[in-house]
Amino acid sequence: MARRPLRSRAVRLACAALVAGTASLAGEPASAQTLTDMLSFLLTNRSIATDDFVRDAAAATATRDAISAYLLTELATLPVSSSSGGFTYRLEPTLGTTVRSSNSFGPFFTERSLTSGARQMSMGISYQHARYDRIDGRSLSDGTLIATASRLRSETQPFDTEALTLGVETSTMTVQTNIGVTDRLDVGAALPLIRLRLDGRRVDTYRGREAIQAIASGTSSGPGDLAVRGKYNVMQGEASGVAVGAEARLPTGNEQNLLGSGHATLQPSVIVSLERSLTAVHATAGYRFGGDSGELNLGGAVTVAATPRITAVGELAVRRLSSVGRLVETTAPHPTLANVLTERLSTTGDASTHAMILAGVKWNIGSTWLLNASVMRSLTDAGLDGGWTPMIAFDRSFGP
Repeated sequence: MARRPLRSRAVRLACAALVAGTASLAGEPASAQTLTDMLSFLLTNRSIATDDFVRDAAAATATRDAISAYLLTELATLPVSSSSGGFTYRLEPTLGTTVRSSNSFGPFFTERSLTSGARQMSMGISYQHARYDRIDGRSLSDGTLIATASRLRSETQPFDTEALTLGVETSTMTVQTNIGVTDRLDVGAALPLIRLRLDGRRVDTYRGREAIQAIASGTSSGPGDLAVRGKYNVMQGEASGVAVGAEARLPTGNEQNLLGSGHATLQPSVIVSLERSLTAVHATAGYRFGGDSGELNLGGAVTVAATPRITAVGELAVRRLSSVGRLVETTAPHPTLANVLTERLSTTGDASTHAMILAGVKWNIGSTWLLNASVMRSLTDAGLDGGWTPMIAFDRSFGP
């Protein structure tokens, strides 16, 4: 019963593909489309006749929102470098002057309890480039990300599929500053400047015959969400101690172009450090309130002062997002074709855990200049994965 309309549909599909294949956002003026529009276009420009508009629209919207949320997770809440500069100082009463309070230049992202020191200031700039090729363990680049498919109940493979290919590339330069208000209190700010490029296409494959439905590409650039933060040292013994901190993210990035979250957030945190002459262990725990999802952040770092001018760093960061969700495939009976099942890419509202490792070095290249170089990689398949991602940064500390 189902095969007769399926055969006749092949002609309709071929005709639809000729029209749909000309649709592209690549030629639109930059002001006419946002990257959110582009994702909607790629996810909704379908030709498989499921006869269930409500489910199709809901699945497409959920998938678009999930991909957008993953991008915002990577960009709008991108961790910025540790607030205290590489050089930290304390007043030495017996000498009546300031001296360095640590032989280490500290971790990259994990905070340490030490503060910079009264009237000490640091400024830094970092650059990171990432090309994401997987999402929730699924490839973005090889055309196997199925958006919609139809299959017969008696078969395991679909006879008609619509697959997405997405290229996601980001370049982020972050400028930041930190000021030691007192020996125990630091305040600072960090602003990411982001360039995001998306390229995508949607291809329908019916009984082995491919037809391009949609092609789109777009680029956005501008400031991300501004981070304003502070840290107060509540207990200090030599270089070890305990501190509390807070970071607010202000919605200065363009949400529609996936540069900002569109929400103000606040993350209080607790920082513990245990430091000896050459080695140190640091741990941070915080929870981000506000936005579309609560977020538990845990970080740990080990630093080794290999020489007076070089510090080696290893870090682990874990993020637990309460409601970003994960991509899943759902299956439902076709409403009018008795023996046909429709498969859709959609999302769950479950919590997801993201873990990352980092390894790098901090090198005092002269005076109070630091050259920082590192690579990081995701340990989980949740969200977007760009493999090994390099980062380079320069810091400079100033003081009286």
